[in-house]
Amino acid sequence: SRLGGFVSAVSTNKTECSKPEACTKGVVLPIWEPQNPSFGDKVARATVYFVALVYMFLGVSIIADRFMASIEVITSQEKEITIKKPNGETTTTTVRIWNETVSNLTLMALGSSAPEILLSVIEVIGHKFEAGTLGPSTIVGSAAFNMFVIIGLCVYVVPDGETRKVKHLRVFFVTATWSIFAYIWLYLILSVISPGVVQVWEGLLTFFFFPICVLFAWVADRRLLFYKYVYKRYRTGKQCGMIIETEGDRPLPSKVDIEMDGKMLNSHGVDFLDGPLGLDIDEKDLDEEETRRDMAKILKELKQKHPDKEVEQLIELANYQVLSQQQKSRAFYRCQATRLMTGAGNILKKHAADQARKAVSMHEVRSEVGDNDPISKIFFEPCSYQCLENCGTVAVNVVRRGGDLGKALAVDYRTEDGTANAGSDYEFTEGMVVFKAGETMKEIRVGIIDDDIFEEDENFLIHLSNVKVLTSDGEEAEGGESENHVDSMACLGLPSTATVTIFDDDHAGIFTFEEPVFHVSESVGTMEVKVLRTSGARGVVTLPYKTVEGTARGSGEDFEDAHGVLEFQNDEILKSITIRILDREEYNKQSSFYVLLETPQWRRSGKERTGVTEEEEEEALAGKDEEEQRIADMGRPMLGDHVKLEVIIEESYEFKNTVDKLIKKTNLALLVGTNSWRDQFIEAITVSAGEDDEDDECGEEKLPSCFDYVMHFLTVFWKVLFAFVPPTDYWNGWACFVVSICMIGLLTAVIGDLASSFGCTVGLKDSVTAVVFVALGTSVPDTFASKVAATQDQYADASIGNVTGSNAVNVFLGIGVAWSIAAIYHNSKGEEFRVDPGTLAFSVTLFTIFAFIAVGVLMYRRRPEIGGELGGPRTAKLMTCMLFFSLWLLYILFSSLEAYCHIQGF
Repeated sequence: SRLGGFVSAVSTNKTECSKPEACTKGVVLPIWEPQNPSFGDKVARATVYFVALVYMFLGVSIIADRFMASIEVITSQEKEITIKKPNGETTTTTVRIWNETVSNLTLMALGSSAPEILLSVIEVIGHKFEAGTLGPSTIVGSAAFNMFVIIGLCVYVVPDGETRKVKHLRVFFVTATWSIFAYIWLYLILSVISPGVVQVWEGLLTFFFFPICVLFAWVADRRLLFYKYVYKRYRTGKQCGMIIETEGDRPLPSKVDIEMDGKMLNSHGVDFLDGPLGLDIDEKDLDEEETRRDMAKILKELKQKHPDKEVEQLIELANYQVLSQQQKSRAFYRCQATRLMTGAGNILKKHAADQARKAVSMHEVRSEVGDNDPISKIFFEPCSYQCLENCGTVAVNVVRRGGDLGKALAVDYRTEDGTANAGSDYEFTEGMVVFKAGETMKEIRVGIIDDDIFEEDENFLIHLSNVKVLTSDGEEAEGGESENHVDSMACLGLPSTATVTIFDDDHAGIFTFEEPVFHVSESVGTMEVKVLRTSGARGVVTLPYKTVEGTARGSGEDFEDAHGVLEFQNDEILKSITIRILDREEYNKQSSFYVLLETPQWRRSGKERTGVTEEEEEEALAGKDEEEQRIADMGRPMLGDHVKLEVIIEESYEFKNTVDKLIKKTNLALLVGTNSWRDQFIEAITVSAGEDDEDDECGEEKLPSCFDYVMHFLTVFWKVLFAFVPPTDYWNGWACFVVSICMIGLLTAVIGDLASSFGCTVGLKDSVTAVVFVALGTSVPDTFASKVAATQDQYADASIGNVTGSNAVNVFLGIGVAWSIAAIYHNSKGEEFRVDPGTLAFSVTLFTIFAFIAVGVLMYRRRPEIGGELGGPRTAKLMTCMLFFSLWLLYILFSSLEAYCHIQGF
C-alpha cells in the first residue's frame, strides 16, 4: 500500500508539471486583478513584485540586525563568582551565563535564520494548515546556499598564504553530522516511513531533535560523559591525511571552589559548572591572566608608539585594537555586515571615533578646571621635620592655598611636648602667624636646646588653630565678619599638626632603614632608599651597602645591581641609596630583593677629635679599663634594627587600573546594543562610512562614500520604522528580542506572498522561486557576515562552523514546528496531514549527497599541505571555491529540472 501511495503521488506530480501555476490569494496580499494579463502587464507586474521583494529583503535584514543585537546582549550576560584556590586565596571574576556553543545553536541560529523558519510556519498557518512548497523549499535552498556558496566564498576571501582552522573540531563534527542527518530524516519521513503523510509523532520528533542536537553539541564542547575522563586532541597523521585522536590529561586545575550568589561551592574539578546553569567556565575563564597579559602588551606597545598621548586616549586606541582582534560572535558579524550594507557604518570604527571624541573633550574639560578653591586653607607643608640637637633653631613652613589672596589671614600656633620636653630639649613657643594680602608662605621658628648628655632621638609637636580674617589695618575683623563668614572664607587644611624630631649629636650614630619592608611600583624608574643616622651624628662615618637577589632578578632583568659606600659627614643624618627598577609592565607582579647594610666605619670622631685616626683610637681604648671601654663604645657608630631591607616590586597600580578599565570596555555587546530611543533615532537618520578596512590602528572614521549615501536613502524608511523597537538595554535585551521577532514575522508573511506572486507571474513554480530567489535574498546578510568573519577572525568557527549548526536548526525548528502544528490540527479532525514528497524529497537527497562531498573536502583541507578549512595556497583556494560554487549551481539546475519534470524525481 505504501508503494502504491508513492506511485500515485509521483504520477500526480507528473500531471501537475504540465500545468502552469495559477496565482492565488496570499496570507496577507490579495490577488492582483485581473487574472491572465497580457505579456506587457506580466513584465510590469513581475518588475513591481521583484522590486518589492528586494525592498522587503532590505527591511528584513535591518530588523534582523536589531534582533541579532538583542541576542548579542542576551548571550553576553555575565555572572560574578568567587573562586577559592587550594591555598585559601580567593579571587572574584565574571563568567558568561550562556555557553558559547549553546547560544550559537539556539538564539544566534534562530536570529540568522528567523525569516526562513517563520516563513515555513506562517505559510502552513496561512494556508489553513495545508502543506506549502515555499517554506520547506526555502529552508533546503537556504541550506544549500549556506553550505556551498558561503563556505566557498569564505575559502577564497582569506588572504593568500593564510589559513583558518576550525577551533572546536568536536562541535563541528557534531553539528555537521546533525545537519546532514536532518535532511536524511526529512527524506525518511516523506518517502520511506509514511510516504506522502506526516504523522504527529514524526513532526514532534523532528522538533525534539533540536534540543537533542544542542545537547550533543554541548556535551562535545564541555567534554562530558566519556570526554569527562579522556581529554582528546586531534592531529593530522603523517600518512594519508588521516585525523588521529590522542588522549591525555585535561589541562584544568585539580581543585577549585566557586561561590555563586554568596554560596560557596566546592568541587574537585570544574565539571559541576557544566550543569543546567550552563555557565561558560573553561580554561580561559579560570585563568584570566592570559587576557590581561595580552592587553598589557598592547598598552605597552601603544605607549612606546604614542608617548605624547594621554592615558584616556591610549585606552581608546587599545580598546579599538583589542575589539578588532577579539573573537566575535555570529550575532556581531551579522550586525556588522548589515550595517555596512545599509550605510550605517562600521560598528568598531564608529565606536572608536565616538570614544576618541569623548576622551578629547574630557581632557579639555579637566585642563580648564583649576584648583580655584573658594576657601583659603592654611596648613603645614611639609608636616615632618628633623634637626640636630646643636642646630640652634628649626624653621617650620606654614602655607595658604586657594581662596581670595587679597584677604589678610592669621592663624595661632602652639608647641606641645612629645618625647622631647619644653625647657630641656626645646623652647616652648606660641603665637600668631599673619599672612598679609598676597602672601602664601610663612615660617615658625622654634629654639632647640643643646646639651652634652647622650640621649635617644626625641620629638615634639606644633599645632595650628583659630584661623582669623584680618582687616586692611591688620586687626581682626569684627561685626560683619561673623564666625560663619570666616569659615566660608578661610579654614585649617590638612595637615594642621607638624612633628619635629631632634637627633642627638653626642654619638656617632645608629644606622638603619626606616622600615624593614619597602614596596615599590615597577614603573617608578629609579627608587631611593633612605638610610637614617639616629641617636647622634658626630664624626665622618662610611657605611657599605649592597643588593642581594630574591625572587626578583638583578643584572637588568627586574632591577640593576647596586653596591657601594655611603659617607655621612659630621652632623649629616640622612643619605639615600639609588637603585634602578626595570618596568616590565606586568599586570600582576610580586617579586622581591634585598638591600643590606654592612658594618659602619668611624673615619673621624668630630671637630674636637680631628686628627685622631682609627688605629690611635683603638690603642687608646686598649689602655682603658672595662667600664671606660663600655662608655667609649657607646659613642661608636653601629647598625640599628633594620639593616636588611626587603624591597618588594609590585605592578604599577596605574597600569593595572588602565588594564582593568580596558577589560570592562571590551564588551562587544556595548557596541551593537543601544540604551535609548534617542540614540536609535539619531543612528537611523545618520549616514556613516561603510568601508571595512580594519587595518587602521586608530580606527578613524572616514567620510561616507556615494554607495553609502545611496543605500542609506534606500533604507532610511526601515531604519526609522525599526527605531521604535525597544533599545537592547531594556529587560537585558528581551524586550527588543520579542518585538523584533514579531516584526520579522510580519515582513516574512509579506515576503512569502510577494515571492509566490512573482513566481506565478513569470511562470516559476514555488519550489524554484524558493530555492533561487527567496533563499538567496534571506542569506545575503549571512554571506557578508561570514566573509567579514573569515577575513578578520583567527579561526574558522565563526564563518563556517555555524553554517552546519544553522542548517540543522532550520529543519528542526522551521519544518518541525510547522509540520507538528499542521499534523496535530489534522489529527484532531481525524484527517491526515499530506505532504507531496516529490520535489522536496529529491532536493533533500541531492543536497545530502553534495553536503557529504563538501564536508569531506573541508576535512581533506586540514592536511599539512593546505593547513585549514579556509584559505591556503591560491590554487587550492580557487579549486575549492569553484567546486563549491559548482555544487550549488548543479543543485539549482537539478532541482529546477526535476520541478519541471525534465528529470524524474522520487
